[in-house]
Amino acid sequence: MKAKIGLVVSDFNQEITSIMEKAAEKAAKSLKLEVVKKIHVPGAFEIPFAANKLLKNKKINAVVALGAVVQGETYHDVVIMNAVSSALVDLSIKYNKPIGFGVIGPRVAWQQAKARAEEYAKRAVKAAAEMAKIKD
Repeated sequence: MKAKIGLVVSDFNQEITSIMEKAAEKAAKSLKLEVVKKIHVPGAFEIPFAANKLLKNKKINAVVALGAVVQGETYHDVVIMNAVSSALVDLSIKYNKPIGFGVIGPRVAWQQAKARAEEYAKRAVKAAAEMAKIKD
């Protein structure tokens, strides 16, 4: 059976996240996964809300979250990453479905995030695919 996934893509730092989106779609295709639904959100903070919507969908076996939270002059990136990662773990457990975590950060420079974009996306899709194989 072909696993079906949903993608959540943050549009903040779109030059980076568009690379991630393309890499995730390519990785999904190579792993014979079907991307059933894709939701774009304004920023990383909104990823859990969209992931929640996708996890409720009975057709979706796993979700992949993609975003880039770049370091600024404050610790805002750390706060955002802590909130997003914690919320995604809680949602994964609540719905008993895996979430591939492809959100870059915190404490990374823009250039570092861009350099890691493709690899993070591929790894997130692969993790979601592997975890979706685990049966109750």
